[in-house]
Amino acid sequence: MKVLHVEAGKNYYGGARQVAYIMEGLARRGVANVLACPPGAGIAAAAAAHATVVELPMGGDADAGMALRLMALIRRERPDIVHLHSRRGADLWGGVAAALTGTPCVLSRRVDNPEPRWVVALKYRLYDHVITISEGIRQVLLSEGLAPERVSCVRSAVDAAPYLAPVDGLAFRREFDLPAEARVIGVVAQLIPRKGHRYVIEAMTALHASHPDARVIFFGQGPLREALEAEVASRGLSGVIRFAGFRTDLPHWLGGLDILAHPADMEGLGVSLLQASAAAVPIVTSRAGGLPEAVADGVSGVLIPPGDVAALTAVLARLLDDAVLRRRLGEAGRARVVAEFSVDAMVQGNFALYRRLISRN
Repeated sequence: MKVLHVEAGKNYYGGARQVAYIMEGLARRGVANVLACPPGAGIAAAAAAHATVVELPMGGDADAGMALRLMALIRRERPDIVHLHSRRGADLWGGVAAALTGTPCVLSRRVDNPEPRWVVALKYRLYDHVITISEGIRQVLLSEGLAPERVSCVRSAVDAAPYLAPVDGLAFRREFDLPAEARVIGVVAQLIPRKGHRYVIEAMTALHASHPDARVIFFGQGPLREALEAEVASRGLSGVIRFAGFRTDLPHWLGGLDILAHPADMEGLGVSLLQASAAAVPIVTSRAGGLPEAVADGVSGVLIPPGDVAALTAVLARLLDDAVLRRRLGEAGRARVVAEFSVDAMVQGNFALYRRLISRN
């Protein structure tokens, strides 16, 4: 079996890491992988051991030439399946290229934002099957008219091993220039509006007086950084909330957090939450999209209504004050991730679908 994977993202974030996991697992099953990605994409180096990497210009939804470039690649490589892993034009033009070459095509859907029914009716006829990374996203597509037999849920996964080692708390606080006695809340997400960083800033405004030793670290980068830094400064929280940027060594440090906060307005599943659970960090997150699948309410964390700053503030205060509860939620979260979100199960889910589609064609 040969599979052409198309990933248009430049950065090696959660979605691209999932693609790398899939290719590695497929290679172990004897599948030949070809990866099409933009020049300089972060996934290229990670995939090189498990795939033939082909760098192609990918200019987004307006780049109709992407279809021609992908068609040429399909004709040269002759894959059994084309698997489109991202948006940014890869979904549309990749689907067109697969259709015009008569190649079975699978789309991975990683986001839960709705699309008009007419868009779903037109665009999704390009794909033989759609894989969603959470049941929440699958339900969105079903509500928009996609036939149940054309969409399956194969959850994203996490390689728990890098997160299992204990983290030296004092070393963690030295690394991020925090007081030795600080209780630390982390947010691991791109700095974009839907991730809910502003809610955390509002919550810390309310909590700082009663919990003066609480600190927050924002891990990640994105277009809101300047605005968020200004908001933090205007509220007098520059000594409370730190911006750590994108850290390639995050697996080494994630377990040093006392709490992970992820009050997103929408989310496909939330791989950073699975990573935090693997590191035995308790979580507070929103009851939105696929987040209730990543975090079991009262088991591995606490779910709150989206956008509810009062609820976020109350849960953070409760967790900051109760070390026993934090430990219980963290340990249960680790056990759940290891049992239910393995990389092997995700790879097998994709592989089984490929075989089913090939047998039909």
